[in-house]
Formats: sequence, C-alpha cells, structure tokens
Amino acid sequence: MIKSIKVMLVPNNKQKTKLFQYANTARFAYNWGLARENENHKLGNKFLSDNDLRKEFTQLKKTEGYRWLNDVSNNVTKQAIKDACDSYKKFFKGYSQYPRFKSKRKSKPSFYQDNCKIKLTNTHIKVEGFSSSKKKNKQKLNWIRLAESGRIPTDVKYSNPRISFDGMNWWISIGIEDNSVIQEPSNNGVGIDLGVKDLAICSDRDNPYKNINKTSKIKKIEKKRRRLQRQISRKYIMNKEGSSYKKTSNIIKSEKELFKLNHKLTNMRHSYQLEVVNDIINRKPKFITIEDLNIGGMMKNKHLSKAIQQQALYEFTRILGYKCTWNGIELRQVDRWYPSSKLCHECGSVKRDLKLSDRTYICDVCGNVINRDFQASLNLRDATEYKIVSL
Repeated sequence: MIKSIKVMLVPNNKQKTKLFQYANTARFAYNWGLARENENHKLGNKFLSDNDLRKEFTQLKKTEGYRWLNDVSNNVTKQAIKDACDSYKKFFKGYSQYPRFKSKRKSKPSFYQDNCKIKLTNTHIKVEGFSSSKKKNKQKLNWIRLAESGRIPTDVKYSNPRISFDGMNWWISIGIEDNSVIQEPSNNGVGIDLGVKDLAICSDRDNPYKNINKTSKIKKIEKKRRRLQRQISRKYIMNKEGSSYKKTSNIIKSEKELFKLNHKLTNMRHSYQLEVVNDIINRKPKFITIEDLNIGGMMKNKHLSKAIQQQALYEFTRILGYKCTWNGIELRQVDRWYPSSKLCHECGSVKRDLKLSDRTYICDVCGNVINRDFQASLNLRDATEYKIVSL
C-alpha cells in the first residue's frame, strides 16, 4: 500500500528564492510543452510524445535566450513536460477538460523532485541542484528543515515527491510504501449521519460531534474577517481612479492579513475533521456506513449553502475514505434516496410527512420517540442495500 504524507518545510531566505525559481521554471516547461502540443495538433500531425518534447527542450536550453533553464535540475522540467503530455492525453480520452496554461498569478507554485535522488533525514530534506558546489558550507543550501521531525520514514521507497506553495508555507508531499500488516477490525459496524446542525452523529456514540463553526473561537475569527473585508472594500473605493481601482501598499498589507485569516479558518476546520475521523477509526468498527449526499443540490438552498460549505462534507468523506483503506475498514455508501431519517428503527414504518424542522421523530404506528439524526445513524448502520466505496 502506498501512503501519502504531507509535511511543511521551513526554508531560509536563500532557499525560498530557489524554491520559487524551481516552481516558475516548472510552470514555464509545462506551458511550453502544452503550446507545442497545441501547435502540433493544429497542423494535423500526430501526438508528440514526452520523450520527443524533452529532446527538443534540451536543444532549447542550449540557445542564447534560454540558458537560465540550466540553473534548475533537469528532472524538474522533464516531469513538467510529462505532466503537460499526460493532461493532453486525458482530454482526448475523455477523462478531463481541455488543459489550460498555468498562470503566474493564479496557479499554485509547485515542482517535482526525482524520487531516486531525493534524500531525507528525520529533520531535513535534500533538494536536488540547489547548490552544485562540493564545499560543506555551500552544500547546506540543499538541505531544507522539516517542520515535523521523524514524520517521514527514511528507510522506505518514495514515489512522486512534489514540493508546493500554498500562499504562506512550502510543503512536501511524498508517497511511501507501507508494508505493515493490517489487523482486521472485530467491533460492530457504525452508521454516520452527516449534517449541518452537528457535523456527525454516530450510532455507537450518544453525543454527536459538534459543528465547530458554532464555537466562539470560529465566530470571533469570522467577525474579524468580515470587518477586514469591508475595510479593504472601502480602501478600493477611496483609491478608485476613473473606471479602474488602484492597489496601494495598505491594501496589499490588508489583503495579506485577510489571506492569513482565511488560511487559519481552513486549517482549524480541517484539523477538527481529522480529529473526528481518527476518533471514529480508533474504535475499530468492522464497517462504516454513510449516505451518498447530493452536496451540489444542497448548495442550491440559499438559506443553508453557507453552512454546508463551511462544514466541508465532501472533504470529511474523502478523509474517511482513505483512513478506512489504511485500517482495513469497509466503507459502505447508501443511496441518497434511502429514507434514513423517515424510517422508524423500531417498527420499520416510514413517516412521509417528516419536515426538516422536526428534530424529534415520533412514530405514529408504535409511538417510538427518538432524535431523528441518531435514528438515521442507526438505520444507516443496519442498511442492507449499499455499495462498498473503499476497503
């Protein structure tokens, strides 16, 4: 099994300059390869393989105007051209949309490192080609400190190492081979009902996992963000020249602060989801059953769209999926039309007139009184018709 690990880097100023140089060169090579494929397709010629394009790119680096490409490791540009060819192939196979050029302003800076030449210790990672000098003080430039020591094992095979920038920090994501034996879980299965009022209601737990967006800490940050957004908007209007807006240094400073707030909110929500999923997985259930939610349709409700977006239910199911695979737990998914909330868990009757505002389920047949979300989790756990998403 291949596991992906993502760890933050702590580069110094010289290393940051090199990282941006590598990312910009990778973006240039990707756009160049895509442009050559487009040009070749318009002429009616056959598809250019990445091997042919790499040979052509090697000759390009020898010309006078493109000598700067030699300052970056060859593996970075080689993989960028291969990525461009792969995106072009996927479009013609119907797997993706037509590939677009990477923008300097909008695209995410990232580049590839050769998995054979990359070196890792418990505290540092060696990036290929930052310094070609053999002097020890110059060789230090190649070694970037990791924010978490011992997170990436050093005695395994690596696959597809990528270094990327999220607007604030540099990260490395790398695949590792995990040959550890997975113990088969022996506890009972769990049904999980996801919602807006609470994040998750589990059938084996009396108390639900609360909605973190309703906590005072998140609300304070949201309030600070709204004020900052209004402040930036006023500054733009004050500095308007004719029909265009002028971006001053104060606006840039405020936008950086706004970006940090958005980044902090995203990290807090993501961290909470990981905590919830890990708590469920650590109970080692035989299977976990969830509902196939129509999140796109739910987002069309103007009264609930913001709350649903903040909950990030798709991200929760994605995390749950790969965590189940890692731990040998069967993840089941019930059809979205399954009446999990309307079905009485005691007698099996369906209450068709149940409204969203009815938070307590009262059965008209057997008189069962139960929380509707907890009953939904019980019905999902006992569902007999489902599809297996991951194991």
